[in-house]
Amino acid sequence: MTSFRRWFLAALAASTVKAGAVQKSDLQLPLSAVVYQAEVKDIFVTSYEAYQKYAWGYDDLLPVSETYYDGRNGWGASIADAMSTMDWFEQAVDHTANTDFTISHTSDTVSLFETTIRYIGGFLSAYELSGEKYPVLVEKAQDLADLMAYAWVGKQSIPYSHIDFTNNQPTLATTNIAEAGTLTLEWNRLSQYTGNSTYSTLAEKSVQHMIQMSTPLPGMPAQGINPKTGDAVGGYVTWGAGSDSYFEYLIKYARLTNTDDNSYADAWLTAVDTSMKKLLRFSSVDNWLYLADYDDNKKIRHVGSHLACFYGGNWILGGKLTNNETLVSLGLQLTDACWNTYASTITGIGPEVFAYSSSDGNYTGDTPPSQEQLDFYHKHGFYITASDYYLRPEVLESNFYAWRVTGDPKYYNNAVSATISFKKYLPANVAYAGIYDVNRVDSDKIDDMESFWFAEALKYMYLTFDDPDHISLDEYVFNTECHPFKAPPAKSSYGSGSGPHPMPSQPFSPERAPLPAVSPMPTFLR
Repeated sequence: MTSFRRWFLAALAASTVKAGAVQKSDLQLPLSAVVYQAEVKDIFVTSYEAYQKYAWGYDDLLPVSETYYDGRNGWGASIADAMSTMDWFEQAVDHTANTDFTISHTSDTVSLFETTIRYIGGFLSAYELSGEKYPVLVEKAQDLADLMAYAWVGKQSIPYSHIDFTNNQPTLATTNIAEAGTLTLEWNRLSQYTGNSTYSTLAEKSVQHMIQMSTPLPGMPAQGINPKTGDAVGGYVTWGAGSDSYFEYLIKYARLTNTDDNSYADAWLTAVDTSMKKLLRFSSVDNWLYLADYDDNKKIRHVGSHLACFYGGNWILGGKLTNNETLVSLGLQLTDACWNTYASTITGIGPEVFAYSSSDGNYTGDTPPSQEQLDFYHKHGFYITASDYYLRPEVLESNFYAWRVTGDPKYYNNAVSATISFKKYLPANVAYAGIYDVNRVDSDKIDDMESFWFAEALKYMYLTFDDPDHISLDEYVFNTECHPFKAPPAKSSYGSGSGPHPMPSQPFSPERAPLPAVSPMPTFLR
């Protein structure tokens, strides 16, 4: 490990940090791509037509019980998330135009994070992709942002995570860096289309605070944060849920805006450098590369998750933008390890959470693996700790980046395999559903078709089989919900150009308080 670290540091320091093309030039699709793209489209159409029949105007279709569920304030999350992808665009715009987004249609508070990435991101991306023909989409995004701006209280830099739209009062509770740090792409784009810089100023203020705050590891804020004080809550560091898209957006914001403020790209490079030094682990079986977690007790947890598997694609993208092929190579290895969690199950679909052993042990913070889990580990280089698949996209996301960047047929074939598995194991009474156990061919279905099924999982698969010049990674930046935003031509450089830039060392003294649940499955499904 020591020699690997020295090699990586030398490669990182030697990088000129000049942006080159992200996508492989002259990338050619196999002739079979048209067949599998049609298969993915069929999955989408079947799913959306069932949504129209059984759940129109509500958030999610329940494909087993053939009814609906409102988990995103009843505004029609599936419509917003599917809008930029589907053939029923006019119908979706009409629904959006006639929906009042200034009131929640349920008794729930409004999530700043989820509403931003799904509704605001979905509306603004659809506005762009339709040639800016429907200004009502910007108007509705602005309606939401104007009320969610109340999440910033007084002079606080960090917003609260939930707002009550009946009285514009936030829920006074701990948030996390993903919820507070995954707003910049959408709110900057909203400022661009409204001419009101307030939105981008608020989003940037939050991220800048986190870039400059004291951290348990250089460049890597703790997962939890108290909006009132701006201080860390606990010292848990992860690329997984609760932190994930904070890191994701650092490099994406630099690329989307071409900002002259190097702090975003520098913060991303510092987080990657620290991750290499502290978190990268090779499994003791088959040498798969993972990013471990670092807990409150400063112990490495040998855990991974479907949610965290976005990191391969993020490192591939960031490596290309900084002309650092070492980072691209690491991103590809991370992607391969995440794909192995699909290839190793009976269904060919990956689990929600997994664990592994490396040269420094197998500590996970939980119970030791059973004999059955150890037997699985010795065959596959990981073992399953939560076996459900909730229609998540992250492994497919990283695989898409790997295909577009390298053109290696194995990534195309991975997408083919996923398409076949989805068609075989996910059909429900109507549409498609997740499964509770990816290692059983007869698993019960999860009775919820989340809106990100349309926005992310199926879109990444469709684009893998699509003309690479369509929604090119050199012309678009995806938000964390896979809504593409048109980007300006790339700058010649991103970041300051001399390696990682950790902030001056500050004492790390976190608060202790309960952390919010991250990406939970709805209670009625557990």
